[in-house]
Amino acid sequence: MFSKSKINEPGPKAPEAPKPTMPETSATAPNDFKASAPKPKPPASVLSSDLHITGNLKTSGDIQVEGSVDGDIRAHLLTIGESATIKGEVVADDVVINGRIVGRVRGLKVRLTSTARVEGDIIHKTIAIESGAHFEGSVQRQDDPLTPKGSAPAPKAAGTDSAS
Repeated sequence: MFSKSKINEPGPKAPEAPKPTMPETSATAPNDFKASAPKPKPPASVLSSDLHITGNLKTSGDIQVEGSVDGDIRAHLLTIGESATIKGEVVADDVVINGRIVGRVRGLKVRLTSTARVEGDIIHKTIAIESGAHFEGSVQRQDDPLTPKGSAPAPKAAGTDSAS
């Protein structure tokens, strides 16, 4: 009933079976897997409500602030909790404000929820302000709101050089 397969029959393929050694294959496979697999995104750093920070915070990751910060914050995603107070400039790709900020806000996407209290200017690409949010300051739309003001003098210097 059973017949031999012609694929397994030839002699050259028999030596190939013992040829690959398992330790080499298993040693290579995890390295290949690690190299090709994308790194998982770390969870957001949470600053608890009883934490008070004096100084600047900078990360390429996400931050959730529940306490108070006297200083500037730069992050990828920044979430300001309802009990949080920030006194300084906030710069992030995505900013969600539930608490209080006294200072400038720069973000590609800025969202003020109904519990937000912002005293300062907002520079954004897109903005959403929920009913009940408190805001005192100016709103300015820019294609690249994350670029600091320091980049504006560079074109002026180039213009001054060409005018000379």
